Amino acid sequence: MNRHYILSALVLIAFFAAGTWLFFHYDLHVFFSDRERAVEMITSYDPYDEIIFIALQILQVVFAPIPGEASGFIGGFLYGPLLGTVYSTIGLTIGSWTAFLLAHIFGLPLVERIVSPETLRKYDYVLEHKGVFIAFFLFLIPGIPKDFLCYILGLSHMRLWTFLIISTVGRLFGTIMLSSFGSFARNNQFIPLIALLVITGLFLIVAYFYREKWLEKLKERATKYNGGPPVSGA
Repeated sequence: MNRHYILSALVLIAFFAAGTWLFFHYDLHVFFSDRERAVEMITSYDPYDEIIFIALQILQVVFAPIPGEASGFIGGFLYGPLLGTVYSTIGLTIGSWTAFLLAHIFGLPLVERIVSPETLRKYDYVLEHKGVFIAFFLFLIPGIPKDFLCYILGLSHMRLWTFLIISTVGRLFGTIMLSSFGSFARNNQFIPLIALLVITGLFLIVAYFYREKWLEKLKERATKYNGGPPVSGA
């Protein structure tokens, strides 16, 4: 292991340890469990509330088992659809980068502690060397555990910049939708909120019922493209 990897590992360990301490010391779990208290907590740090929000978005990805569905909504509620999307994207990108590097440096033993064996088996085909399109499509599909996917892709041969592009762009649609929900709710814009809910709801219903079929098609594509069965590790 060269100096670059040693230094990266030390930085990531320090970041992970600091994030763990902050999370439990300041009861940051509120951000993921109680929307109203989360808004109060973030705004209490004014004028640094944007930094706190971005940091919490980073932790949401790194601590993948923590549900973060409400975070994008809170971003839009606090900062509007544009800045909410920007701040969420910054946090999600940094968090994705951190999870990817943690998996890349520490390998399968770390990922197995974070991602369940069932999830690893289900998405092992994205570890294929030429699975960029497949990985990007997975980030687009609602219901796919995208935070876990960052760790799984960290085991692959994918380049960091490629990963950052597909994970950021792949998450963008969902982030925009959540930020818009939050903004409409805060401004009591019920007509566009209902319209957006209906459109998103229809999309999610279709995605839910066809998700497994899409995954099977992606597995077949991965197998055909790479000339063999999916791999189960990096």
